[in-house]
Amino acid sequence: MIKYDLIPEQLIYEGTCTKENFFCPEPIDEKWVLNVHDGAYWMGLKNGSIDPRMIRRIGFPLSPQLVMREMIIARGTLECCNLAKSNGIAMNVAGGTHHAFPDKGEGFCLLNDIGIAAGYLLDMKLAQRILIIDLDVHQGNGTAVMFQNEPRVFTFSMHGKDNYPLKKEKSDLDIPLKTGETDEIYLENLTQNLSQLFEQQRPDFAFYLAGVDILETDKLGHLSVSREGCRQRDEFVFRECKRRGIPVAVLMGGGYSPRLPDIVEAHCNTFREAQKIYF
Repeated sequence: MIKYDLIPEQLIYEGTCTKENFFCPEPIDEKWVLNVHDGAYWMGLKNGSIDPRMIRRIGFPLSPQLVMREMIIARGTLECCNLAKSNGIAMNVAGGTHHAFPDKGEGFCLLNDIGIAAGYLLDMKLAQRILIIDLDVHQGNGTAVMFQNEPRVFTFSMHGKDNYPLKKEKSDLDIPLKTGETDEIYLENLTQNLSQLFEQQRPDFAFYLAGVDILETDKLGHLSVSREGCRQRDEFVFRECKRRGIPVAVLMGGGYSPRLPDIVEAHCNTFREAQKIYF
């Protein structure tokens, strides 16, 4: 999507970021892919031999370029973990491919970048307790299944009740929201539940999937959160993470408003809030 080019361009143009603030990752080492993904599934992606029915569920025609793109996104999220450990926060302009399961892809997701990066943190002993804060409008079903038997990773998904996926998986905590919910209810649910999770789980690392498909302008979201409400959401997550000394890697996730400026501006707000709070 063109938003991936426009977001950094806008941030550099307005002075929120400089060119030096951005990096272009190499493809990820496949050992980290195989750490959380099934070997047969990964070989199918590499060889282009995935079942046609799964390709339809993914939603993209399978190609080497698409697989490479997902490997680059995953490496970007992994590198964000290292940068967040040093700086408190780091952000992937893409990322948030939370519909990828260990053994299959769907919903435009082939590899689960959060899952891969979380596995890296645990294996390298860079984190002992991880909290995944998934605020994309769609449930993080693949991530939920990936870590359902991993007590060191807590999955929290606040999403549209009547939205994709039709069959929801079980996260450690799911907060389904009714169609049409506005700022007040959304932010009330977020502040109450996330504050409790920070106290109960005591994470030493967090992933934040900051999808802007919660916007009232979004054609797929079915919620009615304003752009200001979306900004307040980001501000709350960042302030809580910073106050508690929890490094956070941020992924942009979805955004499908008909007007491209609505998408870009909401995503840029996420970067602006990070800049204001951390730097």
